[in-house]
Amino acid sequence: MIAPESPTPPRSHTPLRAILTPGAILRLLLGWGAFGTLLVLQNTPPSALPGAALAGLLTAIVGVILVCAFGVVIEAEHLAHRLGDPYGTLVLTLSIVSIEVILISAVMLSPGEHPTIARDSVMAVSMIILNLVIGVALIVGGLRRARDQGDGKRGLRHNRRGTLIYLAILLGLTALAFALPGLIGADGAYTPAQAIPIAALTVACYAFFLVRQMGAQKADFQEVSAGSDAPAGSGSGTSVLAMLGMHRNELIARTLLLIATVIPIVLLSHDMAELLDTGLDRLGAPIALSGLLIAMIVFLPETITTIRAAAAGEAQRVNNLCHGALVSTVGLTIPAVLTIGILTGQTVTLAESPSNLVLLGATLLLSIVTFARKRTTALHGAAHLAIFVLYTLTLFGV
Repeated sequence: MIAPESPTPPRSHTPLRAILTPGAILRLLLGWGAFGTLLVLQNTPPSALPGAALAGLLTAIVGVILVCAFGVVIEAEHLAHRLGDPYGTLVLTLSIVSIEVILISAVMLSPGEHPTIARDSVMAVSMIILNLVIGVALIVGGLRRARDQGDGKRGLRHNRRGTLIYLAILLGLTALAFALPGLIGADGAYTPAQAIPIAALTVACYAFFLVRQMGAQKADFQEVSAGSDAPAGSGSGTSVLAMLGMHRNELIARTLLLIATVIPIVLLSHDMAELLDTGLDRLGAPIALSGLLIAMIVFLPETITTIRAAAAGEAQRVNNLCHGALVSTVGLTIPAVLTIGILTGQTVTLAESPSNLVLLGATLLLSIVTFARKRTTALHGAAHLAIFVLYTLTLFGV
């Protein structure tokens, strides 16, 4: 007797017009149209623009980026709903981080010397994600939950196993990136003999983390139930492979639309760096502030998604977006720039200043204290914001 075949999940058909909506088309036109306009105007140096024109152009670019950012958030939330965590948030994270890594690599491959571009960029991203974004998210989520659920259930309940895994990986990767070069390197940079094993170790560590996160330990990165540390959806639900089979066309279309909307955001952010440098120079502000502002704009879609998740009480999604983004940023950027440095003979200065190392160490220690508890509160968020303020003060030399 032939055993009956297991039923194949029915494939869902979402009309393309439900994905490529008029709003999505408008955002694509705005993003790519603005980038095309900047390409046409690239022969006009920013220094030749009057103050009003410079301010108007920067305002227009930021406006376009904001419009596109909301489109990215919409597609990311659709994907997260279909795939669940950690797969849904990983799509958004890798889309943004990969393009950022490509841009940093492109700067290094362009004419001129850029020895600290990777260090300054990754440090800015670290402070933004670990302190500004997480700080705001914890305040928003903590106040919202305290209001909705009463004094007995203040704060956001997260999956401690997954969060502490993120922080353990970050401790190792940031030590390799920012601390060790100043101790064993030459003038804050790894020697070629050191760079090869450091790059290989970083790639191996990040790859192993991704394999475990998407495989045997994926439950550690899912939301927990109200009464225990067990994942809220453990033991039930449709597997990600089944979801891919059921909604393949929709997932492919939304992923492509998300990437097509993300790329103009990062390209516009990169192109307006020179405009920002000119504007900040005229105002007498430190040029280092430009890198911080660019990093904030690049990660704007992820920031919006994180705060919305915090307001909805999705604590682990906040962690997956923030800590996952930083693990990916360090895990991809450091090997990329070290490899470029080896191939081109460029010096890649990674060692951070003592003040920034203190701030980074305090940030990681505060993160461990914050997320060692089952619930985080608005007060934890305020402490993270305080460190971000201290970081911005160091940029101004205060």
